[in-house]
Amino acid sequence: MAHEHHQELIQALHDCSLHCNICFDECLNDTEHLDMLSNAIRLARDCADTCAFTEQAVARNSQFHVRLAGYCAEVCDTCADECEKHGHHDHCMRCAEACRRCAEACRTIA
Repeated sequence: MAHEHHQELIQALHDCSLHCNICFDECLNDTEHLDMLSNAIRLARDCADTCAFTEQAVARNSQFHVRLAGYCAEVCDTCADECEKHGHHDHCMRCAEACRRCAEACRTIA
């Protein structure tokens, strides 16, 4: 079964989605810097959703899971690039790290 062969990828996707959602929420709570964080907020949300969808596709061995993983790696890298610009926020750095790990894991099958 696909989920047994791709357990590391499934975990990376899950972790990335989690950290992106935390980052998204924390950035929204930083009302003082919303303008500066607006792109990070959008990208974290896109990345969380992309990772969650890709996780499901990999787990069920969808015929699209390889292509989705390639796309997901691109989204994760873009989100990481943006979050790294906000390194003074711990949640942004954790998000960026999770995104980098996820992108690498996605590339193993893409």
